[in-house]
Amino acid sequence: MDSLRFQEACEEVIGVKRERSGIGTLSEKTLHAVLKKYLEPHAENHEVPLGNYVADIIGENGVIEIQTGSFTPLRPKLEVLLDCTDVTVAYPIAEVKYMRWIDPETGEVSPPHKSPKKGRPYDAFYELIKIKYTLDNPHMHFKILMLELTETRWQNGRRSKDRKRGSQRCDRIPQRLTGEIDLLCPADYDMFIPQGLPEKFCIKDFAAKAGICYDLAQIAVNILTYLGRLEPQGKSGRMKLFSIA
Repeated sequence: MDSLRFQEACEEVIGVKRERSGIGTLSEKTLHAVLKKYLEPHAENHEVPLGNYVADIIGENGVIEIQTGSFTPLRPKLEVLLDCTDVTVAYPIAEVKYMRWIDPETGEVSPPHKSPKKGRPYDAFYELIKIKYTLDNPHMHFKILMLELTETRWQNGRRSKDRKRGSQRCDRIPQRLTGEIDLLCPADYDMFIPQGLPEKFCIKDFAAKAGICYDLAQIAVNILTYLGRLEPQGKSGRMKLFSIA
């Protein structure tokens, strides 16, 4: 993790976008642009054609793909790239998030308010499940970037009186890098196995020890079992049991 280099990337990318677009109208892809600048400062290594695809970054360690949204569109690209090079998928998670709202009629932007929701590395599993079958490939690597950022949304939702539910995101502006986690091989995923589990445990036990919801624990256990970090141990009644491999 290089906090200073991340800050410099923020200042450079956001500064250029403000000059071009004006404050409050930054590009929707600001977060992606900052991460690309941070992970590879040399622009000549950005957006490089590779077969029928364009790689976000190509460097001495292979391809880096920055994915700020759903991993589903990434699957066919990974299938091709992993056959010829190492690939690192970089995924940002907002550990600290501030919200700003834009009135679509007046253009007025609200002051930032801190969101009570705090992102955790476990949140990556919601997307990792979509590319599960690539995670045991020796050429496949994963990087989690924990961030403090400000998210700006149009206050145009139709599912609540305050027009916030179902609203459209305008931009995400990163301010600070709070952590960086590299998962280079299946053994690195052991960091997600919580301490204090019994010898045989169910998904509910895993959720309680990890401090996450049952649905997320179910996904995490699924992936950790696929990677050989957990082992199935039959059932107790209707509950599936697992142990640490």
